Amino acid sequence: MSRVVVGPNSRIDTEATVGYQYADNVGSTHIGADARIRAGTRIYADVELGAHVTTGHDALIREHTTVGDDVGIGTQSVLDGAVVVGDEVSIQTGAYIPPETEVGDRVFIGPHAVLTNDPFPLRQRGALHGPTLHDGVSIGANATILPGVTVGEDAFVGAGAVVTEDVPPATLAIGVPATYHPLPTELDGENVIA
Repeated sequence: MSRVVVGPNSRIDTEATVGYQYADNVGSTHIGADARIRAGTRIYADVELGAHVTTGHDALIREHTTVGDDVGIGTQSVLDGAVVVGDEVSIQTGAYIPPETEVGDRVFIGPHAVLTNDPFPLRQRGALHGPTLHDGVSIGANATILPGVTVGEDAFVGAGAVVTEDVPPATLAIGVPATYHPLPTELDGENVIA
């Protein structure tokens, strides 16, 4: 049976599952201080969540996942195991993050964004290669990031974009397939966005 360690002032709804035993001889589940785990959320054993982590309803966090401090994991989002998430990250409703993915600090992943890790359209044996999102990245709603792609620091992926190649730092990626553009330093001459 797995062991669950919950930090002070954390609230876990009774309808949430924490420490789900996915195999024999699993490790512990650690939830940091001031966490809020909502109904329907399932957190597997061998997961470590930092302080001030919040889940929406029905989120799934699978084994061998580490999540930093001050992270929001939206309703029906999936962290599908062997995922590393930094601090101050916002994962919006319905986002999918596959195994072998790394997410840096201060990252925004929009609603229903999909990150992928399998380089073969028909499942074959071979290594999975999740994307890497560096610090300060923003991923728009319904965007798709293909296996092994690295999105550079402070880059922005527009809504609905399909990213097939690495995105350089401080770049805007838009379209299908995505094309890359320097981020503007001003918008309408007033609001600085970079």
